[in-house]
Amino acid sequence: MGQRRVAREATITILYLMDIGGLPLKEASLSFWRENDAPKSVKEFANLLTEGTKNNLSKIDKLISQHAQNWELKRMASIDRTILRMATFELINQLDTPANVIIDEAIEIAKKYSTAESGKFVNGILDKIKEEVRKK
Repeated sequence: MGQRRVAREATITILYLMDIGGLPLKEASLSFWRENDAPKSVKEFANLLTEGTKNNLSKIDKLISQHAQNWELKRMASIDRTILRMATFELINQLDTPANVIIDEAIEIAKKYSTAESGKFVNGILDKIKEEVRKK
């Protein structure tokens, strides 16, 4: 598994701890890294994604809500919502990473940590978000 995938999975875990456990960013991050070792580059990318997602949450949630037809954020499975948030942050801010790579990673993470159907759900919403935020 590549370092970016490891960082994305770490990010999902930290954001999930914040969402479900109500932990502040610093506490969730410290808790995760105490139990999981990783190279500096993985930690740096995970921290970038985690902090960026948290700091842009209202903008991210607005985008997701606009493109998740018939789905309220609060009614989505927490893990799916967390994956969508991280991937949306990446689509907006990590312009050096191709959109299809970001979406494919999110789909694979959704299938691994949620359900097989979650991959399709995440894909559909992220494709719509990509069309809006990555216009040429």
